[in-house]
Amino acid sequence: MVKLANLPLNAMRAFTAAASHTSLAEAADELNVTQGAVSRQIKALEEHLGFPLFDRRQRRLTLTRKGEMLMTAFQDGFGQLTQAMQ
Repeated sequence: MVKLANLPLNAMRAFTAAASHTSLAEAADELNVTQGAVSRQIKALEEHLGFPLFDRRQRRLTLTRKGEMLMTAFQDGFGQLTQAMQ
């Protein structure tokens, strides 16, 4: 079982950006970091969770089924945080 308190926030942000753009390069631009940094953060999150979030084929980035589910949950959660802070 994954403990929510242990999820790395930067990795969650990198995943969310990459998933929304379906591009590591565009996610890196959004976060003002290198593409390699985004890739390392996502890899760390995948290792933490114990499953892949993306299918990586021929320079294409596609969410796995679990990745899609997690993206929806993160978007909802970040949206709720934004509303609460406003």
